[in-house]
Amino acid sequence: MKLKLDENLDVRLATLLQQAGHDVLTVRDQGLLGIEDQALYEQCIQEQRILVSLDRDFSNVLRFPPQGTPGLVVLRGPDDLFPTMRILVHTLVQALATDTPKGKLWIVEPGRLRIHDSSEENGSSGT
Repeated sequence: MKLKLDENLDVRLATLLQQAGHDVLTVRDQGLLGIEDQALYEQCIQEQRILVSLDRDFSNVLRFPPQGTPGLVVLRGPDDLFPTMRILVHTLVQALATDTPKGKLWIVEPGRLRIHDSSEENGSSGT
C-alpha cells in the first residue's frame, strides 16, 4: 500500500514498512516539514497515500473526515520512543496484511487496532 509518514515519526519506521512491501514516503523526504495539518491531509488524498501520524488531531473525524481518503492511521502508545513505535508499526503491518484503512480512521495501539468507519451504524469497531 502507499503510505505517507508524518514528520512526527522516526524515519526508521519507513524502513520497517518498506520491508513489509509498502510504498512509503515521508514528509521529511518530500521537503514538507512544517506543513499544516489540513494541507497534509489534502496532499495525502491527492497522492492517494494513507497518512500515518502520531498527531491525535487526525483522529478528529469532524475536522479530518476519513471518507474519501485512502485512510488515516493514528499511532497511540504510552510514549513516542522508537521501541514503542516499532511495536505499533508491527501491529499496523499485521492489519494492512488483511485489510485496508480506505475511507476509515485506524487508531493503532500496542497489540490493538480500533477502527472508525462512519458507514457503520455504531461508528466504530475494534479488532
